[in-house]
Amino acid sequence: MRLENKSALITSGRSVIGLATGKRFIGEGARVVVTGRDEAVFDRVKAELGENSLVLKGDVRSLKDMRTISAQVKEKFDGLDVVFANAGWAFPSAVNDIDEALYAEIMDVNVKGVVFTLQYMLPVLRDGASVILNTSFVDQTGKHGISLTAAAKAAVRSLARSWSYEFLDRKTRFNVIAPGAIETPLKGSYPIDRPAGHGKNFPNKTLGRTLYVTPAIPGMTAHHFAFPQRTLRLGTGSGGGSHQNVKPSTVV
Repeated sequence: MRLENKSALITSGRSVIGLATGKRFIGEGARVVVTGRDEAVFDRVKAELGENSLVLKGDVRSLKDMRTISAQVKEKFDGLDVVFANAGWAFPSAVNDIDEALYAEIMDVNVKGVVFTLQYMLPVLRDGASVILNTSFVDQTGKHGISLTAAAKAAVRSLARSWSYEFLDRKTRFNVIAPGAIETPLKGSYPIDRPAGHGKNFPNKTLGRTLYVTPAIPGMTAHHFAFPQRTLRLGTGSGGGSHQNVKPSTVV
C-alpha cells in the first residue's frame, strides 16, 4: 500500500472530495486527520472513515484554529507525510456585484486558508512530504461571472509553483489538482444557488463526480510521482481543462 504507516491531513474533510480522498488514503494504509467547521457532521464523517481517522474542528481562515490543529497532529501522529489543502469556496458574481464581504470570503478561504494551512503544518511536516493544493479549472480558464474565484484559484496555483522551489531543501513535493465543476454539498449552500441545469453549460452536459478526481490523488503522494519541482493539473472534463504534467516554470 502506497501510504502504509503515513499520516495525512485533509482540510474540509467533510466535503465530497475531502471525504472521498480520506477514504482512499485510509485504503492505502494511511492515518488521516480531517478538519471542518460543521461539528454536526463529525460523527458521520468519523463513522465513514473508521478507526484510522481523527476529525478535528477548525476553520482554515482562523490562525488560532490552525495552530491548535498543528498541536493536535503533533500529539496524536507526531508528524505529517501528506497535506491536502482541500478547503475552498466559489461564488459566481459579476464584478459590479462584488462587495468587500464577498471579496474577503473568497480570498480568505481560498488563499489565506491555503497559506496558513501550510505555515502552521510546517513544524509537523516531515522532510520529503507531499503537499497537494486543490484549485479549479478556472485558475487558467476565463468564465463569465467567475473572475474573483478564478483569481483566487490562480493565486493558489502560483503558490504551488513558488513553494516547489522554496522547499527544495526539504524535498517537499507540491502538486495541484484542478478539477472541473464537481457536484458537492457546497452547490446547495450558496446564498444564491446556481441556476437549474447548471451542468448543461459544460461539454458533457453534467457536473463532474468525485470518482473523476479522487482516484488520482493517492498517486500524487508517491515519491516517484514527481520531482519537487513539478505540479499536476487534472481536469475532470465537466468544465473543460486538461490532464498534464508540467514544470512550474512552464505553467501558464
